[in-house]
Amino acid sequence: MPQYRNPDGTSGERGLRHILRWQVLDRFAGYRPRAGDPSYVTPRRDNDGTALHARHPHLTWIGHASLVARLGGALVATDPVFAGWMGPRRRLAPPGVRPEHLPPLDVVTVSHAHFDHMDVPSLRALGRRGPPRFVVPRDNGDLLRSAGLEHVVELGWWESFEHAGVRVTCVPAQHWSMRTPWDRNTRLWGGFVVESDDGVAYHAGDTAMSEEVFASIAARFPRIDWAMLPIGAYEPRWFMKPQHMCPEEAGRAWEILGARTLVAMHWGTFRLTDEPTEEPPERLRAWFAARGHDAAKLLWVLDVGETRRLAAR
Repeated sequence: MPQYRNPDGTSGERGLRHILRWQVLDRFAGYRPRAGDPSYVTPRRDNDGTALHARHPHLTWIGHASLVARLGGALVATDPVFAGWMGPRRRLAPPGVRPEHLPPLDVVTVSHAHFDHMDVPSLRALGRRGPPRFVVPRDNGDLLRSAGLEHVVELGWWESFEHAGVRVTCVPAQHWSMRTPWDRNTRLWGGFVVESDDGVAYHAGDTAMSEEVFASIAARFPRIDWAMLPIGAYEPRWFMKPQHMCPEEAGRAWEILGARTLVAMHWGTFRLTDEPTEEPPERLRAWFAARGHDAAKLLWVLDVGETRRLAAR
């Protein structure tokens, strides 16, 4: 099987010795965890799916990296995960919309094989309501087909697929992939750019900061209206920096992309790392203020289940 690497030739994964240092040695040394606000609850709005039936362009945060957008008339879901648990970790906020309340989807993109982005039961639930076209990076399709899902499209970086009025392009990400101990980096990872008559959306999937990656995306897509960027799962930095951005790096990625709006994701749903749950949006808003950017207009920190109308540039 192929062994994939990042555009700069690196692989972002961490081995057993790194995990042991983080989970065991750092704990005994008093480095983790960092206490947050014990009363904090991820903001959430009840959404019975009615808003997603609207024909105008809109965007809804389901939680974590899962969003649903209507663009060009097509309904597109990204990294849909409805699971109540991620391994031993309970979901902190219920899904913004349950899968049985979603309208039939046209396209579902899955950025890579990590379980918090590719949840097969969630994909099966969506498949029963469509079936949509499932778009995945190279060598991920067998995981979906073995689960009985049809209409799977595999793309390499910069390859595109058109369906239902949208053009979906797989783009690079600075990350890694593993589903089992024996398939490390044998399945490609990436993000997706969705082009439509209503505008252009970019979902980064999971990624570390890489000016090379974001500059290459900006060069090929000079107009990005909505950049969905991960802002959580970044502490401790010595462990997470090769694979996940911190909030300030997400802001810098947004600048490099030249995107109109930064849509924050990948926070507040599963406690995967050491930062306090409420910290990522606080740090990102502070970064916007320090850089002189108008967060009220340019930064979207959605409540789980919130739907916003998308206006073309």
